[in-house]
Amino acid sequence: MSIFDFLRGEFIDVIEWTDDSRDTIVWRFERHENAIKYGAKLTVRDSQAAVFVHEGQIADVFGPGLYELETNNLPIMTTLQHWDHGFQSPFKSEIYFVSTRRFTDMKWGTKNPIIARDAEFGMVRLRAFGSYTMRVADPAKFMAEIVGTDGEFTTAEIEFQIRNYIVTHFSQIIATSGIPVLDMAGNTIELAKLVHVRIAPMVAEYGLELPGFMIENVSLPAEVEAAMDKRTSIGVAGDLARYTEFSAAEALTRAAGNPGGDGGIGAGLGAGMGMAMAERMARGPWGAAPTAPAPGAPPPPPGAKMWHVAQAGATKGPYSQAELALMAASGDVTPDTYLWTPGGPDWRRGRDVSELADLFSAPPPPPAD
Repeated sequence: MSIFDFLRGEFIDVIEWTDDSRDTIVWRFERHENAIKYGAKLTVRDSQAAVFVHEGQIADVFGPGLYELETNNLPIMTTLQHWDHGFQSPFKSEIYFVSTRRFTDMKWGTKNPIIARDAEFGMVRLRAFGSYTMRVADPAKFMAEIVGTDGEFTTAEIEFQIRNYIVTHFSQIIATSGIPVLDMAGNTIELAKLVHVRIAPMVAEYGLELPGFMIENVSLPAEVEAAMDKRTSIGVAGDLARYTEFSAAEALTRAAGNPGGDGGIGAGLGAGMGMAMAERMARGPWGAAPTAPAPGAPPPPPGAKMWHVAQAGATKGPYSQAELALMAASGDVTPDTYLWTPGGPDWRRGRDVSELADLFSAPPPPPAD
């Protein structure tokens, strides 16, 4: 050891810790050969404690304040150390600063789902997560039980153990609580209190306490939540018939978004569903029968094709071929009119439908005088 190191150890007599981190719980004050000068100044700030460890034993614990390290304020040390008053330091000890402030926003969560029995859904798998605050309540016990000789101890080294305590007891409480799944959101405060009371004695054995504990969310598997959303949708729709119409409209939208899929079958199917839905909705809420075909048109023979007409952004029909002939004669249907029949291809102009070519080949009769 050089003379400069020796003198530095003798004459630097201020012992303090300025914490510039947010997760350090314990920090060891480093001095050459652990030499503490007799009469040195010890500064312990608010939310700190200083623990003296002499020859492996916890000798003294100092709370916030300014201390001059002399015999009169080291009552325990005087029973462990013979005091020499020469140039050499009178005692050699390790000093650990312990942060006693609250460490906030500590996270916990269930790594695996919790199996619980619910009166409405039967066996369900639940997940939960939340946060808690932690602080050192007994620095000496925390040093003896957890830290040992670790020169820098952080929250990451203890939060895993606390998380295990929380999840274990939360699982037991939630599985035996009897609270329906749908009511858990309204009972998270009560559940948090039960868990907090259960784990408080266990963390106290480490010299810790949890001033705050919160359950932020209890969730169901995605498939169960989807079933609940479906039930809600049915309730909003009012009745099954309206929900069916709503589902048909969704299917029509999806089919329209994929016009090239399956060779146009999807588009034709979507259009057919849209026509059927439009016809059903046209009947009104009481299921009234659709309006009768145009006067003078004979009823379609059994098995005859029925045609839908697209005009001005709307669809009309279905009409029989005879009705289309009357509409073509009156000019309501032209070769440029789009037509579609169930089971046929996509919408086509009248001139492109071979089986309706006769409707548009003959010129219309001259107007009456």
